[in-house]
Amino acid sequence: MTVAVTNYGGYLVGAWVPDKVGKLISVAVGFDTIEGLLNQTNYYGATIGRYGNRIAKGQFTLDGKEYHLLINNSPNSLHGGKKSFSHVVWDGNQIDQQKVELMYLSKDMEEGFPGNLDVKVTYYLTDDNAIEINYEASTDKTTVVNLTNHTYFNLNGEGSVNILDHLVQIAADNYTPVDYTMIPTGKIEPVKGTPFDFIHPKTIGRSINADDEQVKFGGGYDHNFVFNLHDIHTPVAKVTGDKSDIVMEVYTDEPGMQFYSGNFMLGTNTIRGGKRDIKRTAFAMETQHYPDSPNQPHFPSTILKPGEVYRSKTIYKFSV
Repeated sequence: MTVAVTNYGGYLVGAWVPDKVGKLISVAVGFDTIEGLLNQTNYYGATIGRYGNRIAKGQFTLDGKEYHLLINNSPNSLHGGKKSFSHVVWDGNQIDQQKVELMYLSKDMEEGFPGNLDVKVTYYLTDDNAIEINYEASTDKTTVVNLTNHTYFNLNGEGSVNILDHLVQIAADNYTPVDYTMIPTGKIEPVKGTPFDFIHPKTIGRSINADDEQVKFGGGYDHNFVFNLHDIHTPVAKVTGDKSDIVMEVYTDEPGMQFYSGNFMLGTNTIRGGKRDIKRTAFAMETQHYPDSPNQPHFPSTILKPGEVYRSKTIYKFSV
């Protein structure tokens, strides 16, 4: 297995995994040139911060002070704003042939967030074909942090047919329903009896066009799944490519994950090999704390205070 990472935006540029006959398959959406990364707006492979996912109306209150963020996903703020961690140059250090370390200092009030935030992201390609991503951050002022990775996967090969026949299993009995602006309502509801039930494996396409309000709000799947009790050694999600037989397992210490079925891929980007990013030809599994947590006090907290260290780990493990 081979993985490529760039210190522009902390992007996972690509991942090549052996399929059932040993042929290397490009499973992560990427670009042939840096211009592709610079010009796209879909976060293909990006490190996301300072806050992954949406914050309602681009505002939150912390220690009695109200903070305002850029509205870049009207009427909300998405993935840290316009500049965000996916549009800056990180300090890069290749530790060895299997590990890359990226560092970035996000200045106080950058994109509206308080505190100077020291961030370190480490990509590690393990001997057993897993991409291990470790996040670490510290601040000099109370702030909010929710870091994730936004790689889009197609286990049959990037740019191939849609991912609707991929088989998915997610260890989540509950999810967070949203309003029409894609902000959580605050409720945590069971997936049982809904299109969001992936407790037992089913294809992505089976319920993606269901006559369901939540599915219609997202244009498909674009929702936060609330994981059952787990640890980093237990997979929280499993996906199987129907043609390649490549299996991807997701491990994390995060409480949730945004499962996104590529509903807003518009075919406007030329991805690797001259192919187009056509609708639903890739999916993302963004491990995270819940969307809009700064405005939802009963959700797991995303507050980071001086003297504390934010740590998070996610693993995408591949096999056949």
